[in-house]
Amino acid sequence: MGYIKLIGSNREFGKLWVAQLVSLFGDWFSTITISALIASYTAGTEYQGIAVSSFFIARLLPPVVMRPLAGVIADRFDRKRLLILSDIARALAVLGLLFATQGPEYLPLVYVFVVAQFLFSAIFEPARSAIVPSLLYRHELVIGNTLSNMTWSAMLAVGAIAGGVAAELLGTQAVLLIDAMTFVVSALLIVSIVIPETPRSETDQETRKVKSKSQRTIRDALRYLASHPAAAAGLFVKTGMGITIFDTVMIIYGTQIFVLGDKGITSVGIFWAAFGAGAIIGPLIANLFSDDTVHKLRQLIIVGYALIALGWFFWGLAPSLELVAMAIFIRAMGGAVCWTYSSVIIQLEVPDEYLGRAFSFDLAGFELVQTIGMVAIGVLIDIVGNEGIQAVVYGSALAAAAPLLIWIWIVRRLEKFKPLG
Repeated sequence: MGYIKLIGSNREFGKLWVAQLVSLFGDWFSTITISALIASYTAGTEYQGIAVSSFFIARLLPPVVMRPLAGVIADRFDRKRLLILSDIARALAVLGLLFATQGPEYLPLVYVFVVAQFLFSAIFEPARSAIVPSLLYRHELVIGNTLSNMTWSAMLAVGAIAGGVAAELLGTQAVLLIDAMTFVVSALLIVSIVIPETPRSETDQETRKVKSKSQRTIRDALRYLASHPAAAAGLFVKTGMGITIFDTVMIIYGTQIFVLGDKGITSVGIFWAAFGAGAIIGPLIANLFSDDTVHKLRQLIIVGYALIALGWFFWGLAPSLELVAMAIFIRAMGGAVCWTYSSVIIQLEVPDEYLGRAFSFDLAGFELVQTIGMVAIGVLIDIVGNEGIQAVVYGSALAAAAPLLIWIWIVRRLEKFKPLG
């Protein structure tokens, strides 16, 4: 009821939430279709693993390159206008993907237009995350971010299933047209949002001197984070999550090992749906144990990291599609807890004028590690083949233990010198 009440009582946040819901539906609606298209274009070749990985790299690498500049842009310019322009540009990029559906010889176009789409996503995401504290009071940040993450996860699940069904019934081109329209609808919703001049999350907080927009540089943000370790610590969490890569492994499992539907679209849809469901349930359960303090959020992130490692371990043991889906569900629960609470910690610890750059650094770390990992995973899968992919999963379980141990050490260091309530 708290989530419904927040949307009903805060019209501006409600509009931002609906815009997110619509655009995310389109994102996941087409992701499975495009990844399955690439898998079918490269079936029987020696480079299928790296081809699928390259699709996800094309989604991740442009934001990594763009993030530092995107953070400065989000802190210097009108964030609402940035969201609108990004939505329009992404709609055009998705329409460009229609050319890639004509045959395998057009495969390079997939990467060209995906790169263009996610260059603009690199501006959209930090700007959206930085707007949230302007629309919500401090006591609403946990529930607001949980709602946003639940929306991402729900649209992943719904979009995954709907996209798979629509691809088989309507075809790839229809799916891409629907995706493009979702960005247009999102832009129209954002046009009507009114952003308060003073962020609501800073109500009743100590008055501080705000730097002029011309002084909001990358170096200035790095100096701030270096002098505020509690704020900087929140930026590690998503980077730690990025060490293990599930996307490529999941696509290979769905299209090569446990295949349902045309080209494995149905099985991949089931896996994405399991991931989305886990990502919804994880924060909902964790919130029952949260008191909204930074101290408690840090402790719950430890639990989230542990669930990620556990999910990978069960995945390695799973002998069937159903049990792989369950393992993905567990891994997603932990990932969603880490993602949601790290965002809240940043919003609680970082002033509004630095939020755009802070979230850019936050996402860039995740995307950089993911990009490197996807290249490595893609090459490794091509070397070991389907017969050795179980070893890749067990290796991921081992790798997932590293960020868990590092985060435990970080929390102990922070709270040893400055206990937080």
